[in-house]
Amino acid sequence: MNSAPQPQPQPHAQPQPHPHPHPPSAAPHPAPLPLPLDGVTVVAVEQAVSAPFATRQLADLGARVIKVERPDGGDFARGYDTAAHGLASHFVWANRGKESIALDLKDPRGLAALHGLLADADVFVQNLAQGAAARLGLDAAALCARYPRLVAVDISGYGAQGPYAHKRAYDMLVQCEAALVSVTGTPDQPVKAGIPAADIAAAMYAFSGVLAALLRRGATGRGGPVEVSMLDALAEWMGHPLHLTMHGGEEPARTGLAHAVIAPYDAYPTADGDRVLLSVQNDREWRRLAEQVLERPELAEDPAYATNSARTANREKTDAVVAEVLARFEAAEALARLEAAGIACARLNSVAQLAGHPQLAARDRWREIGSPAGPLRALLPPIGLPGGAEPRMGAVPALGEHTDALLRALGMTGAQITALRRDGVIA
Repeated sequence: MNSAPQPQPQPHAQPQPHPHPHPPSAAPHPAPLPLPLDGVTVVAVEQAVSAPFATRQLADLGARVIKVERPDGGDFARGYDTAAHGLASHFVWANRGKESIALDLKDPRGLAALHGLLADADVFVQNLAQGAAARLGLDAAALCARYPRLVAVDISGYGAQGPYAHKRAYDMLVQCEAALVSVTGTPDQPVKAGIPAADIAAAMYAFSGVLAALLRRGATGRGGPVEVSMLDALAEWMGHPLHLTMHGGEEPARTGLAHAVIAPYDAYPTADGDRVLLSVQNDREWRRLAEQVLERPELAEDPAYATNSARTANREKTDAVVAEVLARFEAAEALARLEAAGIACARLNSVAQLAGHPQLAARDRWREIGSPAGPLRALLPPIGLPGGAEPRMGAVPALGEHTDALLRALGMTGAQITALRRDGVIA
């Protein structure tokens, strides 16, 4: 880029007064960028966790999400518990910012209303039982043939083909099939993850798949199918133990809070009844731990402890040395000593402590969202877009809260809507 020629000073020119009595103020801040999915409409026939959590991410980023539910109770996750002021905690977590329409899709009139919504939609997401969407003509292949610009997502348990295609797929079942349970727990007892890891994995791949497909549509004008299975998603997350086993010939042992191949890397009790987790990633860190925290510098040179391989082989002795020292201190002092020595560490928090975590508070991560039960506290989504509008954390919808408005927007009259409600087609 060439620079414009600069004016040359005139000889003996007299200084001219500044036209303003004060220097001009700084340029105004530009208006925030819009949310990246403003103008995108998503229609979702969804239930439980995987699809709802995926579409909630889209709603947070500005998409309009229309949640299609059954008239007779809606998404069954609405009934999991009543912990959130009478609402189900799973449902509150995964369904903010959506509009709810209750349609009986087995009735031709309900299915026709859904197609009315799809005619103007950009994205369709479904996680019905395998085969159910295809029977209704709502599988991704059929919809993309009918609506070429539509991005249509099928989320399944095990995929559309193969011997497990029609097998029921709930989160804990898939955790077992994907071997996550085999590497989680103590040497004596395998345990499932404490969160719905298979559902969340599938949700996040569906979310990123939608974004990728929308980018492709921007270049080609065509949408297309997106397929995600819970087993595929969680098998990908099992990459480290999978490669360790396939190529190393030995399955990782369950080690509780300890790391399978690094020591010390575990949680240790402190004098006040808490537990502090520390991680020594290399032998330089072990030297610092031995000298500055354990106050036993000789352990840095002792062949039984000097290398990670030796410490892992002597895990019980290594852990005993660390535990004996940390048990002398309260958690806060233990953490301070570890931090001063440059050792990675953390407090083993409860869920209640997470809710009061000082880092979340300091970074202003909490907001209030609306719901049928009143305001509820919720975390901002993890994706930050500095310089843009804040994520759209809309209200949690009541079942069928938006049915009438959405049907009127499709051109239905009040009499038609009344008749559908009378016949149980809508709620």
